[in-house]
Amino acid sequence: MDSVRRTYTIMRGRHIDKRVPSKDFLSALDKAETAVRLPTGTGKDIGNPSWKRSLPHVLVASLTSLLFGYHLGVVNETLESISIDLGFSGNTIAEGLVVSTCLGGAFIGSLFSGLVADGVGRRRAFQLSALPMIVGASVSASTESLEGMLLGRFLVGIGMGIGPSVTALYVTEVSPAYVRGTYGSSTQIATCIGLLGIPSSFAANSLVDFDMRTSFAGKGILEFITCFGLLVPAAMLAVFMELCVESPQWLFKRGRAAEAEAVFEKLLGGSYVKASMAELMKSDRGDDADSAKLSELLFGRSFRVVFIGSTLFALQQLSGINAVFYFSSTVFKKAGVPSASANICVGVCNLLGSTVAVVLMDKLGRKVLLIGSFAGMAVSLGLQAIAYTSLSSPFGTLFLSVGGMLLFVLSFATGAGPVPSLLLSEICPGRLRATALAVCLAVHWVINFFVGLLFLRMLEQLGSVLLNAIFGFFCVVAVIFVQKNVVETKGKSLQEIEISLLSSTQ
Repeated sequence: MDSVRRTYTIMRGRHIDKRVPSKDFLSALDKAETAVRLPTGTGKDIGNPSWKRSLPHVLVASLTSLLFGYHLGVVNETLESISIDLGFSGNTIAEGLVVSTCLGGAFIGSLFSGLVADGVGRRRAFQLSALPMIVGASVSASTESLEGMLLGRFLVGIGMGIGPSVTALYVTEVSPAYVRGTYGSSTQIATCIGLLGIPSSFAANSLVDFDMRTSFAGKGILEFITCFGLLVPAAMLAVFMELCVESPQWLFKRGRAAEAEAVFEKLLGGSYVKASMAELMKSDRGDDADSAKLSELLFGRSFRVVFIGSTLFALQQLSGINAVFYFSSTVFKKAGVPSASANICVGVCNLLGSTVAVVLMDKLGRKVLLIGSFAGMAVSLGLQAIAYTSLSSPFGTLFLSVGGMLLFVLSFATGAGPVPSLLLSEICPGRLRATALAVCLAVHWVINFFVGLLFLRMLEQLGSVLLNAIFGFFCVVAVIFVQKNVVETKGKSLQEIEISLLSSTQ
C-alpha cells in the first residue's frame, strides 16, 4: 500500500496540471496493484466482497427516497379536500401550483445539491436535506391560505431537490459493483413505499370523507399525515446517518486517504483495501480535486455525459409519468373508477416493477431495461389513447384506460424510473460527479415543474387521446436515444468505467 501511495504522490507531482493521464502514469499504477484488481468490482481474482457490509448504509440512505415518494404523492388523494378547505376548488392553475411549486423548490435544491454534497460530505448533505422538508411540511399543515400552502410546498421541494442527487451519489460510491444496480434500484422501492404509505393517501381518503360530515378541518388531515408520514423517517435519517460511513471517494478527494482506507475496510473487508485504493488513485489521474467547473460539463470532455444524463431525465418526465402520480385520482374519477382502489393498484404496480428492476438490473444491464421500459410505456399509452376513442366500448374504455395506466406504471418502474440517476452517477468522472448530477437533475425538475403545472390544463384543452399520443411519442424517442447513446455499465467498478470513458474521448 505504501508503494502505491508513493507512486501516486510522485506521479501527481509530475502531472498536477494535466487532465489526461500519461501512459507512464497509468503503467506505474498498474504495476503497483498487481496483487488484486477491482476495488468494489467483480473481484475476479479474490472473489466478490460481501454485500452485507454495505447494505445497512444503503438502507439508511434509502430513507431519503421514502421521503421523496411521500411528498411526490401526498397531494394526490388530498388535493380536492385541500382546494375546498383553502378556497381554490375548481381552479386548475391553483391546483397545479400546489403540485408544481414543490417542484420549483426542488429545482433550486438540485442546483445546490452538488455544492452541498462536495462541501460538507454525503452524510451531512442527507441530514441537511431533511430540515426544509420538516419545516415546509409543518407550514403546509398549519396554513389557512393558498399562499401559505405554496410556501410550505416550496420549502419541502428544496429538500426534495437535494435528496435524490445525494442518494444517487452515496449509493453508487459505497456499493460493490456487482450489486450496485440492485442497490440503486432498491431506492426506487423506497420511493414506492413512500407513495403507498402516506399513511396513507388512501387512508387519508377516509379522513376526507369524515371531514365532509364533521368539523374535522382539512388541515387536520395534513397534520395527521405529516406527523406519521414525515417526521418519523426524517428523524430516523438524521440519527442513523451518524452511524453510517462517509463516501470513500469524497474522503479521498478531500485528501483524507487514511479515512478512505478505513471506510473501504468496513464496506468491503480488509483484503479489498489495497485494490480499492489503487484504482481510486488511478481514476483520480492527478486532477486538482477542487477544480471542477461548470464549463467542463458544458464545453469539456464531460459534455457527452451531461448530455446523456440530461436527455434521459428530460425524456423520463416528458413520458408523463408524474402526471400519473400527481393527478391519478382526478383522472380515475373522471373515468368513473373509485380513486382509492385505483391508486392502490397504481402503487402496487409501481412496487412490483421496482422489485423486478432490483432482480434484473445487474443481470440484464441498464441499457436493456431502459429500452424495454420505454417501449412498454409507449404501448400502454397507445392503449390509453384507444380507450378514449369511438373504437372502444364502455367496458373497453374502462379496461384499456385503467389497464393501460397500470401497465404504464409497471413499465416505468422496471427501468425508466431507477436507471437514469444510477447510470449518470456511474458514468460521471468522480471529480465532477456531484456537479454533473446537480445539473442533470435540475433539468429533471424544470420539466417536472411544467408537467405538474400544465397537465390538468392540457387535459382540458387537448383531450386524453392527443395528450397520450404526445407522451407516447417521447417514449419512442427515448427508445431510439438509449439505443444510440447509452453505454452499459453493469459489473464494472466506477474506476473502470471512468478510465474506459476517458480513453474513448482522447
